[in-house]
Amino acid sequence: MTANDWLFPRGSLSEGAWESVVGADLPGWQHTGLRVADLDGEVTLAASPVERMIVPLHGSFVVTAPDSRWVLDGRRSVFDGPTDVLYLGAMTGARIEGTGRIAVAESPTATILPPALLRRDEVPVEIRGAGRSTRQVHNFGVPGALPAHRLIVCEVITPAENWSSYPPHKHDRAGADESELEEIYYFESAVTRGAVETSGARPFGLFTAYASDEREIDIAARVGTGDIALVPHGFHGPAVAAPGYDLYYLNVMAGPGGERAWRITDDPTQAWIRRHWAEQHPDPRLPYTAKEPAP
Repeated sequence: MTANDWLFPRGSLSEGAWESVVGADLPGWQHTGLRVADLDGEVTLAASPVERMIVPLHGSFVVTAPDSRWVLDGRRSVFDGPTDVLYLGAMTGARIEGTGRIAVAESPTATILPPALLRRDEVPVEIRGAGRSTRQVHNFGVPGALPAHRLIVCEVITPAENWSSYPPHKHDRAGADESELEEIYYFESAVTRGAVETSGARPFGLFTAYASDEREIDIAARVGTGDIALVPHGFHGPAVAAPGYDLYYLNVMAGPGGERAWRITDDPTQAWIRRHWAEQHPDPRLPYTAKEPAP
C-alpha cells in the first residue's frame, strides 16, 4: 500500500453491524484493530485472542460479559469531556447495548488480563502544548491508567485553528528512545463551540503522514467524522483543525514488542518547535468539559 491507500473514508471498512472494522485482514496491518458502530440496540464481540477497550463516543451503554455487567456513562459528543472506558482481556466475549456511537479498540494477544473499568472522573486529562499547538488529551488507555498487555489508547481534542500531533513524530523502530508501534487515527469533527452553524456546514480537518526511511507512506488528506488513517510507519502529523471546526481523534497503538510503552522520535527538522512552547500560554479555550449531562 502506498500514498493515501492508508486513508479510509467513512464507511469504506464496513462489516455487518459495524460502520468500520480495522483488523489483520488489511494488507500490511498486524497489531491493532478498531470497530466503530452507530447503535440503537445491541452488537456482540466474540470471545477471541484479542484484548479490547470499549469507548463510548456519544451516548451511554451497558456491556454484558459472562458473570459481569457494566454501565458505561458516556457523553453527548466527543467534545464534551471524558467518558467511562472498559477494558476487556483476551478471550472475553461481550454484548454492548445502548443508543449512540461506540468505538472498540483492539490488539491481538494470548495474554489474558482481568476486566477493568475507568470512570470518566478518573480519566487523566492533559493539556499538551501551547499557543496554536494546544490540545486536550484523555489518557485513559495508557500505562498507569487502564491495564493492558500491549494496547495503548487515548483521545485528543483540538480546537478550531490549532495543530496537534505536532511536531511530526514517529515510533517505528524499537530502541532505547523509541517504540515500534502501529497507530490508528479515527476522526470526528464539529462546528466549534460558540459558533452559529450555518446551513450546509461540513466540518473537517487536515492530516498528514510521510516517510521516515525507505518505507513509503504519504498521506495528505481532508478528514472528518468517521474517517480513519492508518500509520504503519513514518512521521505523522500534524492534525490540523480548520477555522470554525473542532477536531477529535481516537488513537489506537500496539506493536510486536513485549513492552507496553510509547516512546517517540520527532522529525529532526521540526523538533525545535517544542522548545518554544515554554514561551507561550496554553489555549484558554481548553479544557473542553461536558456542556450537558450525557443522555
